[in-house]
Amino acid sequence: MDFHIQLPPSFPTSTVKDLLEKHWLVPRKIRHFLRTKKHLLVNNQAINWQSQVRAGDLIQLIFDDENYPKKKILLGQANLVDCLYEDQHLIIVNKPEGMKTHANQPDEIALLNHVSAYVGDTCYVVHRLDKETSGLVLFAKNPFVLPILNRLLEDKQISRQYWALAQGRLAQKVITYRDKIGRDRHDRRKRLVTNKGQEAITHIRRLKEFNGPKGLCTLVDCQLETGRTHQIRVHLAHHGHAIIGDPLYSKIPAKRLMLHAHKLSFVHPFTREEITIQAQSASFEK
Repeated sequence: MDFHIQLPPSFPTSTVKDLLEKHWLVPRKIRHFLRTKKHLLVNNQAINWQSQVRAGDLIQLIFDDENYPKKKILLGQANLVDCLYEDQHLIIVNKPEGMKTHANQPDEIALLNHVSAYVGDTCYVVHRLDKETSGLVLFAKNPFVLPILNRLLEDKQISRQYWALAQGRLAQKVITYRDKIGRDRHDRRKRLVTNKGQEAITHIRRLKEFNGPKGLCTLVDCQLETGRTHQIRVHLAHHGHAIIGDPLYSKIPAKRLMLHAHKLSFVHPFTREEITIQAQSASFEK
């Protein structure tokens, strides 16, 4: 497996060491492989770690099978994939509600299996959505880029925004929930707000209010700063605004959980291009 990456016009002159460590966020173990095996070429020439690279330079990275053993999974149905962005390293798709992001059993088929069939090779989950939630999911197309995208996610450099149809009227147009979230000891499926939980930060913006057969409800935009399980669902329910159709936290039924990941934004780690992808949902267009 090898990759050819041309440094974009905006790339600042840097050493090879800084390119891998600071700009591309390549893990230490992978940097060690590339250096000891001399598997990094610049413009088809072997270089040392303190050599400089500039905008326009062609970087070649070479990996042996032992560096990245081939991982096999069951392939799903490529025609079920709604692809909104794809390049050599990553793919962003619009997940329908009712489909798992990844399988929990070896013989189970989920979105990851369908995306792998679409790409023609095993892909890797960068972040997941609950089965009941629709919207944008980011996958790595190779094991080299996976830890780099994971690092961007951990460093809060990947912005994820959701639409939710919440019960009642929110008192403020903009509010941030900072309640800690932990496991519910009485129901393993659920999470709850608890002082012993993990930090969880959700930014909420009121978009529109509705008076309908299910009473007053509010369409809100939710931006995650952290990524706890059921974070948006738990925060809204805790403050009296459970999401309509939530089977765990709401008493108001609907045909589906009214939560949709509608926007994903980040700077591409290799091209430095600002990527912003939006996904529509038929459930939120009515």
